[in-house]
Amino acid sequence: MEGLRVVDANLTVYIHPSKARNSRHAILRQLSSLLFTYSEVFDGVILAFEVDIKSTCCKILPRLIPNFGAELKANLLLFSPMLNMLVEGKVVKLGKESIHAIVLGFSSASIMSEDIRKELKFNIKHGEEVFSSTSHKRHVIKVGSIVRFSVKRHQKRHREGNSEKDLLQDSDLKGNHYFERLNHPQKSRKRTE
Repeated sequence: MEGLRVVDANLTVYIHPSKARNSRHAILRQLSSLLFTYSEVFDGVILAFEVDIKSTCCKILPRLIPNFGAELKANLLLFSPMLNMLVEGKVVKLGKESIHAIVLGFSSASIMSEDIRKELKFNIKHGEEVFSSTSHKRHVIKVGSIVRFSVKRHQKRHREGNSEKDLLQDSDLKGNHYFERLNHPQKSRKRTE
């Protein structure tokens, strides 16, 4: 299927000092929080990762809330559909004017009536909704069928936490990437003179 790609990235993961005892677990937990979310830096949804932690020794970074910075190398599997790209999905719902499918088990797709081939007609056979072809008898689309379709448009959704922010910087995919998860929003300091 088109739209899947692997990216090599050098990452720096910031960890709270309370997680310093088991830094490997903290790093994997931070990276797991990125799964199935859209990342602007990588221009896609992160589906899987393989990590090589360079060292478990982390540097303390001076800030308002001090964090440890752990450097690692990661291979990321990304799903980033582009316009006119062919994608496969499993049909989960049929209607007179639309076909609804799930792509890769997490992303939903809708195929509207103007994008459905003219030879496919909506019918109800044996209490089951289907799109059947007028030219080929056995060509039937029903719930559970796998369909291949072209991407006309797509929406990018970001997962926002209550007070958490994901900050990714440096858009060069082969360069360094910085991931930071803050437990509290950063407060602005007022200068007093």
